[in-house]
Formats: sequence, C-alpha cells, structure tokens
Amino acid sequence: MTEHARRTEKNGVITITFDRQEKLNATSREMLEVLERAIYDLRDDDTHRVLVITAVGKFFTAGMDIGTMGGERGVGTDGVKRGSNMRRDYRVQGRHDVWDEIERVEKPVILAAQGPCIGIGMEIASSCDFRFASERTWFSLPEIQNLAVIAGSGGISRLTRIVGPHWSKWFSMAGERVNAEDARMMGFVHQIIPEPEFHDRVQQFAEKLAGFPGEAVGIAKILIDSVPGSDRRAARDWDRLAQNLMFDSPDHKTKVDEFMNKSKGS
Repeated sequence: MTEHARRTEKNGVITITFDRQEKLNATSREMLEVLERAIYDLRDDDTHRVLVITAVGKFFTAGMDIGTMGGERGVGTDGVKRGSNMRRDYRVQGRHDVWDEIERVEKPVILAAQGPCIGIGMEIASSCDFRFASERTWFSLPEIQNLAVIAGSGGISRLTRIVGPHWSKWFSMAGERVNAEDARMMGFVHQIIPEPEFHDRVQQFAEKLAGFPGEAVGIAKILIDSVPGSDRRAARDWDRLAQNLMFDSPDHKTKVDEFMNKSKGS
C-alpha cells in the first residue's frame, strides 16, 4: 500500500485504485507493486474472486512516470550500460510477468478507466478480461512520437489480439487518440458508463461475477484465451472435454438441484 494506490476488498472483489492525482496518476514502481501483490493474492486465495483496477481524478493514468524509472532505461545504478541485457531485464521492469499473470489467473480481472488511459494504462487494459470506460475516457499509445520507442509491455502484441492489426496500427504506429465510443466500436471497450455512476456499476458487475461458480468461470477464461491459437476442430474438442469435467462438478450438481427445487415449488 502506498499513498498513490489503495486496496479495498468487498464481497470477494479486490479493488486497486490509483490516486496520484497531482501527477495525473502517472504510474510509479510503488503503485505497480501494489497491483502486483493484488494479482498474486487473487491467484492464491479463493476468498478473492475478482480484481478491479481503477482510479480517481481526471486521468486513469497519464502513463509511466519516466522520472521514477531511474536506471531502467539501459543504464544500471552503477552507471554501466546494460546493452543486450536490457532485453532480458525489461521482461521484469516492463512488468511482462505481471501482465502475463493477469492473463493466466483463472479469475476475472476488470479494467475500469474513469478517465484518459495512456501508455502503460492501455498495456494493463489489454491484459484484462473486461474493460469499462466513462464518457470522458480516451485511449492513446504515444510511445513512438514521445519517446522513440514502442509500447513494449504488451501494448502491441496484446492490443493486436483484441482489435486486430488494422486498429492496432492506428493506436501504435499513428499514435491516434481514440475516444470511448470509438474504442467500443473497435472492440477494445466492453461498456461505457456515465461518470456519476461509474464506480458503483463497475462494483455491481464485479460482485455479480464474484457470485458465479468459480471453476466454470476459470475454465471459460482458459478456453476463450486458447481459441485464437487453435484450429476449429481442436477448439471444439477442448469445449467438449471441459464440459465433461463441468458436468461432474459439485457446482453443477448444486445448480441443477436448485433449478429442480424451484421448478417443483412453482
């Protein structure tokens, strides 16, 4: 926990809220460490069912706080240039492992951008299962024109899987700013929520997911994410195999019993 990010828990939902408004929620190492800890807690503790990543203030995030990166840009704290080692180091410093864990964890992770979402914010969003925006949210990957680098922590690879090469080039190569309506049209945003009710409705959605049978939600996430890399026949076979497991699950038996009892009562 830092003064720039806070963690709350309610009804099975962990919420990480960025609150560094004097810096437009530019992300610091400390903020990302709070988020990282929450992701591993979500993975390891089944009392936690859903993770929400959100913010307060004018911006969801203005991007990575370059001033806090210190020696992360190819030069170590000892002043020695890292050279080719930067490639390996960046896997950790670029939070690749953390974003990978968001995708791997067999529970829903929600990105709720109440305001502009820039750079690393889009990289986090591209790792999540669900993405919400308010009417004043816009999205941007300005790395090429601002820093002469790419959005290298998944801002290209993950984004392209979601919106396709056509729109990924619009974001990544052209650096275009995309409003919430266009982001929904592209398939990046699931829903736009009016700002006055934004956080309440995101929490309601998260709590709804938290109430679903966890095993079925986890299996669905694995299958959905595996489909783009599978041929049609293999994907259908995975569906059948997974469903066979679900039919034998205690959750399925409970749901069937509830349905039958309700039917008898009517």
